[in-house]
Amino acid sequence: MASQSTVARKGEAGGRLSRTFRDYFWGVAFLIPAFAVFGLFLWTPIVKGIVYSFYNIDFVNGNRFVGLTNYTEALASSDMGIAVRNTLYYMFLGVLMGFWVPSVVAIAISELRRFQGIMRLVVYLPNIVPAVALYAMWMWLYDPLGPLNQLLSWFGIGGVDWLTNKHWATFSIVLAETWQGFGATALIYLAGIVGIPKDLYEAAETDGAGVFRRIRHITLPGIRHLYLLLFIMQMIATSQGFQTQVALTGGGPNNATLTYMYQIINQAFTLLNYGRASALGVMMFVVLTLLSAVLYRLQGRSPQA
Repeated sequence: MASQSTVARKGEAGGRLSRTFRDYFWGVAFLIPAFAVFGLFLWTPIVKGIVYSFYNIDFVNGNRFVGLTNYTEALASSDMGIAVRNTLYYMFLGVLMGFWVPSVVAIAISELRRFQGIMRLVVYLPNIVPAVALYAMWMWLYDPLGPLNQLLSWFGIGGVDWLTNKHWATFSIVLAETWQGFGATALIYLAGIVGIPKDLYEAAETDGAGVFRRIRHITLPGIRHLYLLLFIMQMIATSQGFQTQVALTGGGPNNATLTYMYQIINQAFTLLNYGRASALGVMMFVVLTLLSAVLYRLQGRSPQA
C-alpha cells in the first residue's frame, strides 16, 4: 500500500509538472526570439568588450594579450581626469537645468482646462527635429552675430562666446539638449499624472484647494516614483553624452567639453586603440551598474515605490 501511494504521489507530481510545462510553453516560446535578439545585440558586445579590454587589438598582426595594461594606461592618461571632471560637470548641469523642466511642463499642461492635446504636440515637436537641422539651428543661434547675442544687446549686455568660451560651452550644450529632449520626458510625466485618480482632484476642489495645493498634495506625491526612475535615466544619458559635443564644439575649447564617452570614441575611431577604448567602456559599465543598483535600492525602500 505504501509503495502504491508513493507511486500515486509521483504520478500526481508528474501530472502537475506536465500541466505547468504546457501552460508556460507557448509563453516561453514567444520570448525566445526576444531573448535571442537581446543576447546577440546587447550582451554579446558587452562580453566581447570585456574580453577585448585585456588585449592589444591588431587586425593585421593579430590580437595580443596584455592583461591590465589597457586599464593602467587609461587611468594614467592626462585626458582621463579632464574627461571625468567634464562629464561630472555636464551631468550636474543636466540635472540642474534639464531634470526639472519636463515635470514642470507636464504639471502645467495637466492643469489646463482646454487645448491639452495641442500643447502635448507642441512640447513634443523638438524631439522630431532631425539632428542635422537641430545642430545647424543651434550653431546659428550661438553665432557671435546670431539671435541670442542680438537679444542680449537690446538689454545692454555684451555678446557671449557661447561655444568658444570654456566657461559657457558646456552650458550651451546642455541648453540645446534640454530644449530638444524635454518633450518626450514631459509626456512620461503626463502619463503618470493621468494615472492619478480624478476623485482626489475633485475632492480637493470641493474643499477649496487651489492649484498649488493640488499640485503639492496630489500631483507631486502621485508621480513621486517617476522622479527617481527618470533621474536614473538622466544620469545614464548624461554620463554617455558625446554627440552634441562632437557636433557643436568638437570637444573644445581646450578640451572643455571632452566627456568620458567622447574620449572612448576618440580612442576607438580616431586613434584606433580598441583595447583601451574597451577598457574605458568596461569601467563606465561597472560604475553605471553600481550607480543604478544603489538608486534602485533607494527606490525600493521608498514607501511610494
